[in-house]
Amino acid sequence: MKRTFAAVIAATLLATTFTTTASAASLTRPKPTVQCEFTPTPENPAAKPVRIPRATAKAHGTVDVLFFTNYGSFVVRMDRANAPCGVHNFAHLVRSRFYDFTQCFRLTNSARLGVLQCGDIYRQEEGGPGYKFADEVTGKETYPRGTVAYGNQGPGTNGSEFFVVHSFAKISPNYTVLGQVIAGMPTFDRMVKAGIADPDQDGPPVRPIRIHKVLTLG
Repeated sequence: MKRTFAAVIAATLLATTFTTTASAASLTRPKPTVQCEFTPTPENPAAKPVRIPRATAKAHGTVDVLFFTNYGSFVVRMDRANAPCGVHNFAHLVRSRFYDFTQCFRLTNSARLGVLQCGDIYRQEEGGPGYKFADEVTGKETYPRGTVAYGNQGPGTNGSEFFVVHSFAKISPNYTVLGQVIAGMPTFDRMVKAGIADPDQDGPPVRPIRIHKVLTLG
């Protein structure tokens, strides 16, 4: 009985030591985070009830976001490492149902710009979350087909507005890239085919584009 009891004690001590060592090892390699600053914009109050996101954001991994629209669905893979505060904010707005039952008021298909702009839920460039935050750009950004990025009205004015490039975007690298469409690009082809109610091909779509639901996956 003494040997058995001693063996149990030894095994327990060994397990405790291993757990402590493993925990200590994991503590020495924390997953990266960043601190974000979200500044209230009382002059532009929230278009829907939404809290300011917490300040700490993950700076690793990806987030897949699923959109359901009246033209079909699509999935965006967002890269936290590239835009930790931007992705953190977008996921927060999705969880807050900010984008549900909203309309995209701008569609372009010109020689310079081919994008769908959404997230300004009152009308084009009006109707944000009631706060703003800084850009996450390097000056080397490009915007090929499938790119999803924040729209803005100048430096440091990110909020809820975003755009999806359905063809190309010959624009300055001033817009924070969130990620890429990984499924559902034909949805945007159908939107463009339906037409734009503007002779310059930059304005409201002929047939309204509505976002029914947005979800984060995983």
